[in-house]
Amino acid sequence: MKTHTILSVFILLLCTEAAIVHGADKGNGNSDVESGNSKGKRNGNDNGNGKKKKKGDDENYDNLSPSKYGQERAYCKGKSACYKKTLVCPSECPQRKPKNNKKQKACHINCGSKCEATCKWRKPKCDGYGSLCYDPRFVGGDGVMFYFHGAKDGNFAIVSDDKLQINAHFIGTRPLGRTRDFTWVQALAVMFDTHTLVISANRVSHWDDDVDAITVQFDGETVNVPYDGEAEWNNGDALVERTDDKNSIQVKISGLVEMHIRVRPIGKEENRVHKYKIPEDDAFAHLETQFKFENLSDEVEGVLGKTYRPGYVSPVKRGVPMPMMGGEDKYQTPYLFSTFCNACTFKRPSGSLATI
Repeated sequence: MKTHTILSVFILLLCTEAAIVHGADKGNGNSDVESGNSKGKRNGNDNGNGKKKKKGDDENYDNLSPSKYGQERAYCKGKSACYKKTLVCPSECPQRKPKNNKKQKACHINCGSKCEATCKWRKPKCDGYGSLCYDPRFVGGDGVMFYFHGAKDGNFAIVSDDKLQINAHFIGTRPLGRTRDFTWVQALAVMFDTHTLVISANRVSHWDDDVDAITVQFDGETVNVPYDGEAEWNNGDALVERTDDKNSIQVKISGLVEMHIRVRPIGKEENRVHKYKIPEDDAFAHLETQFKFENLSDEVEGVLGKTYRPGYVSPVKRGVPMPMMGGEDKYQTPYLFSTFCNACTFKRPSGSLATI
Protein backbone atom coordinates (compact mmCIF):
# COMPACT_ATOMS: atom_id res chain seq x y z
CA MET A 1 0.00 0.00 0.00
CA LYS A 2 2.85 2.40 0.88
CA THR A 3 4.50 1.84 -2.54
CA HIS A 4 1.25 2.64 -4.36
CA THR A 5 0.84 5.83 -2.34
CA ILE A 6 4.35 7.08 -3.16
CA LEU A 7 3.83 6.29 -6.85
CA SER A 8 0.53 8.22 -6.90
CA VAL A 9 2.16 11.29 -5.34
CA PHE A 10 5.01 11.16 -7.87
CA ILE A 11 2.58 11.04 -10.82
CA LEU A 12 0.59 13.96 -9.37
CA LEU A 13 3.77 16.06 -9.10
CA LEU A 14 4.64 15.33 -12.73
CA CYS A 15 1.19 16.38 -13.92
CA THR A 16 1.34 19.58 -11.86
CA GLU A 17 4.72 20.49 -13.33
CA ALA A 18 3.44 19.93 -16.88
CA ALA A 19 0.49 22.24 -16.23
CA ILE A 20 2.81 24.92 -14.87
CA VAL A 21 5.11 24.76 -17.90
CA HIS A 22 2.43 25.20 -20.52
CA GLY A 23 -0.17 27.28 -18.75
CA ALA A 24 -3.81 27.45 -19.74
CA ASP A 25 -4.28 28.27 -23.43
CA LYS A 26 -7.35 30.03 -24.79
CA GLY A 27 -7.54 27.86 -27.86
CA ASN A 28 -5.74 29.74 -30.62
CA GLY A 29 -5.01 26.55 -32.51
CA ASN A 30 -1.22 26.89 -32.72
CA SER A 31 -0.61 23.46 -31.26
CA ASP A 32 2.62 22.54 -33.04
CA VAL A 33 4.55 25.78 -33.25
CA GLU A 34 8.09 25.86 -31.91
CA SER A 35 8.49 26.88 -28.29
CA GLY A 36 10.69 29.84 -27.47
CA ASN A 37 13.13 27.41 -25.87
CA SER A 38 14.04 23.81 -26.53
CA LYS A 39 11.82 21.21 -24.89
CA GLY A 40 12.79 20.51 -21.33
CA LYS A 41 14.98 23.61 -21.09
CA ARG A 42 14.24 26.44 -18.71
CA ASN A 43 15.29 30.04 -18.29
CA GLY A 44 15.88 30.41 -22.02
CA ASN A 45 19.08 32.35 -21.51
CA ASP A 46 19.95 29.38 -23.45
CA ASN A 47 19.61 26.30 -21.29
CA GLY A 48 19.20 27.35 -17.68
CA ASN A 49 22.35 25.63 -16.43
CA GLY A 50 24.67 28.59 -16.88
CA LYS A 51 26.19 27.39 -20.17
CA LYS A 52 25.46 29.84 -22.92
CA LYS A 53 25.44 28.58 -26.49
CA LYS A 54 28.08 29.82 -28.85
CA LYS A 55 26.80 32.87 -30.68
CA GLY A 56 25.73 32.26 -34.25
CA ASP A 57 26.14 28.46 -34.40
CA ASP A 58 22.44 27.88 -35.13
CA GLU A 59 22.55 29.85 -38.37
CA ASN A 60 26.23 29.55 -39.26
CA TYR A 61 25.93 27.65 -42.52
CA ASP A 62 26.26 27.91 -46.29
CA ASN A 63 23.28 27.27 -48.53
CA LEU A 64 23.89 24.40 -50.93
CA SER A 65 21.98 23.63 -54.11
CA PRO A 66 18.71 21.74 -53.45
CA SER A 67 18.60 17.97 -53.66
CA LYS A 68 17.21 16.32 -56.78
CA TYR A 69 13.84 16.25 -55.01
CA GLY A 70 13.89 20.03 -54.42
CA GLN A 71 14.78 19.86 -50.73
CA GLU A 72 16.98 22.76 -49.60
CA ARG A 73 20.32 21.88 -48.00
CA ALA A 74 22.79 23.58 -45.68
CA TYR A 75 26.47 22.98 -44.89
CA CYS A 76 27.16 23.73 -41.22
CA LYS A 77 30.29 25.75 -40.41
CA GLY A 78 30.05 26.49 -36.69
CA LYS A 79 32.37 24.60 -34.33
CA SER A 80 29.52 22.66 -32.78
CA ALA A 81 28.30 19.06 -32.88
CA CYS A 82 27.08 19.84 -36.40
CA TYR A 83 30.44 21.05 -37.77
CA LYS A 84 30.93 20.17 -41.46
CA LYS A 85 27.64 18.27 -41.62
CA THR A 86 25.08 18.74 -44.39
CA LEU A 87 21.46 19.10 -43.28
CA VAL A 88 18.63 18.40 -45.72
CA CYS A 89 15.12 19.80 -45.31
CA PRO A 90 12.41 17.14 -44.83
CA SER A 91 10.20 16.29 -47.81
CA GLU A 92 7.19 17.61 -45.81
CA CYS A 93 8.76 21.09 -45.77
CA PRO A 94 11.41 21.31 -48.50
CA GLN A 95 11.85 25.11 -48.30
CA ARG A 96 12.94 27.52 -45.56
CA LYS A 97 10.66 30.24 -46.92
CA PRO A 98 7.57 28.63 -48.47
CA LYS A 99 5.42 31.02 -50.47
CA ASN A 100 2.14 29.85 -48.98
CA ASN A 101 2.68 30.10 -45.24
CA LYS A 102 -0.94 29.47 -44.30
CA LYS A 103 -0.84 25.95 -45.72
CA GLN A 104 2.83 25.03 -45.62
CA LYS A 105 5.31 24.69 -42.82
CA ALA A 106 8.82 26.04 -43.24
CA CYS A 107 12.08 24.12 -42.94
CA HIS A 108 13.98 25.28 -39.87
CA ILE A 109 17.71 24.55 -40.00
CA ASN A 110 19.65 24.45 -36.75
CA CYS A 111 23.41 23.94 -37.07
CA GLY A 112 23.93 24.37 -33.33
CA SER A 113 23.69 21.72 -30.64
CA LYS A 114 20.40 20.40 -32.04
CA CYS A 115 21.93 19.70 -35.47
CA GLU A 116 18.61 19.19 -37.24
CA ALA A 117 16.31 20.33 -40.01
CA THR A 118 12.67 20.31 -38.89
CA CYS A 119 9.24 21.53 -40.03
CA LYS A 120 7.65 24.42 -38.15
CA TRP A 121 4.97 27.04 -38.62
CA ARG A 122 6.46 30.53 -38.74
CA LYS A 123 4.03 32.23 -36.40
CA PRO A 124 3.82 32.83 -32.65
CA LYS A 125 2.83 30.04 -30.32
CA CYS A 126 0.86 31.62 -27.52
CA ASP A 127 1.49 28.81 -25.05
CA GLY A 128 5.20 28.54 -25.86
CA TYR A 129 8.16 29.91 -23.96
CA GLY A 130 8.66 33.65 -24.40
CA SER A 131 5.13 34.36 -25.64
CA LEU A 132 3.08 37.54 -25.18
CA CYS A 133 -0.54 37.29 -26.31
CA TYR A 134 -4.14 38.01 -25.39
CA ASP A 135 -4.93 40.55 -22.64
CA PRO A 136 -1.91 40.29 -22.11
CA ARG A 137 -0.79 36.83 -21.08
CA PHE A 138 2.88 35.84 -20.87
CA VAL A 139 4.71 32.55 -20.72
CA GLY A 140 8.14 33.23 -19.25
CA GLY A 141 11.55 31.78 -19.92
CA ASP A 142 10.91 29.53 -16.92
CA GLY A 143 7.77 28.14 -18.57
CA VAL A 144 5.37 29.69 -16.04
CA MET A 145 2.28 31.48 -17.37
CA PHE A 146 1.20 34.80 -15.88
CA TYR A 147 -0.83 37.93 -16.64
CA PHE A 148 0.46 41.50 -16.50
CA HIS A 149 -2.25 44.10 -17.02
CA GLY A 150 -0.25 47.32 -17.06
CA ALA A 151 -2.54 50.21 -17.91
CA LYS A 152 -4.40 51.69 -20.87
CA ASP A 153 -2.08 54.00 -22.86
CA GLY A 154 0.84 52.90 -20.68
CA ASN A 155 4.33 51.81 -21.80
CA PHE A 156 6.29 49.08 -20.05
CA ALA A 157 9.73 47.51 -20.38
CA ILE A 158 9.24 43.89 -21.41
CA VAL A 159 12.99 43.24 -21.57
CA SER A 160 15.87 45.44 -20.41
CA ASP A 161 19.43 44.16 -20.64
CA ASP A 162 22.90 45.53 -21.35
CA LYS A 163 22.51 45.24 -25.15
CA LEU A 164 18.75 45.24 -25.67
CA GLN A 165 15.54 46.84 -24.47
CA ILE A 166 12.02 46.01 -25.65
CA ASN A 167 9.11 48.22 -24.59
CA ALA A 168 5.42 47.56 -25.15
CA HIS A 169 2.62 50.10 -25.63
CA PHE A 170 -0.72 49.04 -24.16
CA ILE A 171 -4.16 49.91 -25.43
CA GLY A 172 -7.25 49.16 -23.41
CA THR A 173 -10.74 49.84 -22.25
CA ARG A 174 -12.48 49.97 -18.88
CA PRO A 175 -16.17 49.06 -18.96
CA LEU A 176 -18.42 50.81 -16.46
CA GLY A 177 -18.16 49.23 -13.04
CA ARG A 178 -14.70 47.71 -13.45
CA THR A 179 -11.80 48.70 -11.21
CA ARG A 180 -9.05 48.13 -13.78
CA ASP A 181 -8.46 48.27 -17.52
CA PHE A 182 -8.62 45.44 -20.01
CA THR A 183 -5.34 45.82 -21.92
CA TRP A 184 -3.57 44.53 -25.04
CA VAL A 185 -0.15 45.18 -26.58
CA GLN A 186 -0.51 47.45 -29.60
CA ALA A 187 3.16 48.18 -30.35
CA LEU A 188 6.69 47.02 -29.54
CA ALA A 189 9.84 49.15 -29.61
CA VAL A 190 13.07 47.17 -29.92
CA MET A 191 16.09 49.26 -28.93
CA PHE A 192 19.66 48.10 -29.50
CA ASP A 193 22.91 49.99 -30.02
CA THR A 194 21.79 53.38 -31.40
CA HIS A 195 18.77 51.94 -33.24
CA THR A 196 15.04 51.64 -32.60
CA LEU A 197 12.77 49.23 -34.46
CA VAL A 198 9.02 49.67 -33.94
CA ILE A 199 6.32 47.15 -34.88
CA SER A 200 2.74 48.31 -34.35
CA ALA A 201 -0.82 47.24 -35.08
CA ASN A 202 -2.81 49.90 -36.92
CA ARG A 203 -6.09 51.12 -35.49
CA VAL A 204 -8.89 49.75 -37.67
CA SER A 205 -12.59 50.22 -37.15
CA HIS A 206 -13.57 46.90 -38.75
CA TRP A 207 -11.22 43.98 -39.26
CA ASP A 208 -10.50 42.59 -42.74
CA ASP A 209 -8.09 39.63 -43.14
CA ASP A 210 -7.15 40.90 -46.60
CA VAL A 211 -5.97 44.29 -45.35
CA ASP A 212 -2.51 44.63 -43.83
CA ALA A 213 -2.77 46.24 -40.39
CA ILE A 214 0.89 46.13 -39.41
CA THR A 215 3.41 48.99 -39.55
CA VAL A 216 7.18 48.71 -39.22
CA GLN A 217 9.53 51.64 -38.58
CA PHE A 218 13.30 51.70 -38.26
CA ASP A 219 14.95 54.75 -36.70
CA GLY A 220 11.83 56.81 -37.35
CA GLU A 221 11.41 55.87 -41.01
CA THR A 222 8.58 53.64 -42.23
CA VAL A 223 9.82 50.33 -43.63
CA ASN A 224 8.11 48.91 -46.71
CA VAL A 225 8.38 45.14 -46.50
CA PRO A 226 7.68 43.69 -49.97
CA TYR A 227 4.93 41.13 -50.50
CA ASP A 228 6.65 39.25 -53.34
CA GLY A 229 10.05 37.72 -54.01
CA GLU A 230 11.90 37.07 -50.75
CA ALA A 231 9.25 39.24 -49.04
CA GLU A 232 11.81 40.69 -46.67
CA TRP A 233 13.57 43.93 -45.72
CA ASN A 234 17.14 43.76 -44.47
CA ASN A 235 19.44 46.67 -43.74
CA GLY A 236 22.23 44.70 -42.07
CA ASP A 237 21.11 45.66 -38.57
CA ALA A 238 17.64 44.15 -38.68
CA LEU A 239 15.73 41.73 -40.88
CA VAL A 240 11.94 41.85 -41.26
CA GLU A 241 10.30 39.10 -43.29
CA ARG A 242 6.66 38.46 -44.11
CA THR A 243 5.55 35.02 -42.98
CA ASP A 244 2.03 35.22 -44.39
CA ASP A 245 0.14 37.20 -47.02
CA LYS A 246 -0.89 39.81 -44.46
CA ASN A 247 -0.43 40.68 -40.78
CA SER A 248 2.36 38.26 -39.93
CA ILE A 249 6.12 38.88 -39.80
CA GLN A 250 9.35 37.51 -38.42
CA VAL A 251 11.93 39.94 -37.04
CA LYS A 252 15.58 39.15 -36.42
CA ILE A 253 18.20 41.26 -34.69
CA SER A 254 21.36 39.19 -35.11
CA GLY A 255 22.82 37.93 -31.86
CA LEU A 256 20.00 39.42 -29.77
CA VAL A 257 16.44 38.41 -30.54
CA GLU A 258 14.09 36.71 -32.98
CA MET A 259 10.39 37.57 -32.88
CA HIS A 260 7.38 35.99 -34.54
CA ILE A 261 4.61 38.58 -34.62
CA ARG A 262 1.00 38.46 -35.76
CA VAL A 263 -1.67 41.17 -35.71
CA ARG A 264 -5.18 40.10 -34.78
CA PRO A 265 -8.40 41.82 -33.67
CA ILE A 266 -10.82 41.20 -30.83
CA GLY A 267 -13.57 39.14 -32.43
CA LYS A 268 -17.28 39.57 -31.69
CA GLU A 269 -17.54 36.25 -29.85
CA GLU A 270 -14.39 36.94 -27.87
CA ASN A 271 -15.76 40.36 -26.93
CA ARG A 272 -19.05 38.84 -25.81
CA VAL A 273 -17.56 35.98 -23.78
CA HIS A 274 -15.03 38.11 -21.91
CA LYS A 275 -17.34 41.13 -21.58
CA TYR A 276 -14.70 43.52 -22.91
CA LYS A 277 -17.39 45.87 -24.26
CA ILE A 278 -15.07 47.31 -26.88
CA PRO A 279 -16.57 50.15 -28.96
CA GLU A 280 -18.26 49.40 -32.28
CA ASP A 281 -15.79 51.51 -34.27
CA ASP A 282 -12.57 49.88 -33.05
CA ALA A 283 -11.46 46.27 -33.66
CA PHE A 284 -8.70 46.69 -31.04
CA ALA A 285 -6.05 45.23 -33.35
CA HIS A 286 -3.11 44.06 -31.24
CA LEU A 287 0.07 41.99 -31.40
CA GLU A 288 0.62 38.35 -30.59
CA THR A 289 4.36 37.74 -30.20
CA GLN A 290 6.78 34.99 -29.37
CA PHE A 291 10.38 35.89 -28.52
CA LYS A 292 13.55 33.86 -28.78
CA PHE A 293 16.54 35.54 -27.17
CA GLU A 294 20.28 35.14 -27.54
CA ASN A 295 23.06 36.16 -25.17
CA LEU A 296 20.96 37.65 -22.40
CA SER A 297 22.95 38.55 -19.30
CA ASP A 298 22.30 36.91 -15.96
CA GLU A 299 20.92 40.22 -14.67
CA VAL A 300 18.34 40.78 -17.41
CA GLU A 301 15.31 42.80 -16.30
CA GLY A 302 11.78 43.48 -17.58
CA VAL A 303 8.34 41.95 -17.16
CA LEU A 304 9.35 39.02 -19.37
CA GLY A 305 13.13 39.42 -19.27
CA LYS A 306 13.58 38.63 -15.59
CA THR A 307 12.03 35.17 -16.13
CA TYR A 308 15.15 34.29 -18.16
CA ARG A 309 17.52 34.72 -15.23
CA PRO A 310 19.32 31.54 -14.15
CA GLY A 311 17.61 30.12 -11.08
CA TYR A 312 14.63 32.49 -11.37
CA VAL A 313 11.66 31.46 -9.22
CA SER A 314 8.32 32.98 -10.23
CA PRO A 315 6.42 34.80 -7.47
CA VAL A 316 3.00 34.36 -9.13
CA LYS A 317 0.31 32.32 -7.42
CA ARG A 318 -0.08 29.05 -9.25
CA GLY A 319 -3.17 26.95 -9.68
CA VAL A 320 -5.47 29.96 -10.16
CA PRO A 321 -7.17 30.92 -13.47
CA MET A 322 -5.29 34.22 -13.79
CA PRO A 323 -1.95 34.26 -11.97
CA MET A 324 -0.95 37.92 -11.77
CA MET A 325 2.52 39.43 -12.05
CA GLY A 326 2.97 42.87 -10.53
CA GLY A 327 5.75 45.34 -11.16
CA GLU A 328 4.03 48.18 -13.00
CA ASP A 329 5.97 50.66 -10.85
CA LYS A 330 9.31 49.01 -11.70
CA TYR A 331 8.79 48.70 -15.46
CA GLN A 332 6.67 51.64 -16.60
CA THR A 333 8.48 53.96 -19.03
CA PRO A 334 7.52 57.57 -19.83
CA TYR A 335 6.97 56.81 -23.52
CA LEU A 336 7.38 53.92 -25.96
CA PHE A 337 10.96 54.77 -27.01
CA SER A 338 12.25 55.58 -23.53
CA THR A 339 15.01 53.43 -22.05
CA PHE A 340 14.25 54.66 -18.54
CA CYS A 341 12.32 52.79 -15.85
CA ASN A 342 13.01 52.12 -12.19
CA ALA A 343 14.52 48.72 -12.94
CA CYS A 344 15.83 49.22 -16.51
CA THR A 345 19.47 48.38 -17.22
CA PHE A 346 19.86 49.14 -20.95
CA LYS A 347 21.82 52.24 -21.93
CA ARG A 348 22.62 53.65 -25.35
CA PRO A 349 26.32 53.70 -26.32
CA SER A 350 28.19 56.54 -24.67
CA GLY A 351 27.81 59.83 -26.54
CA SER A 352 25.11 58.52 -28.87
CA LEU A 353 21.56 59.76 -29.28
CA ALA A 354 18.53 57.71 -30.23
CA THR A 355 17.09 58.63 -33.60
CA ILE A 356 13.56 58.71 -32.23
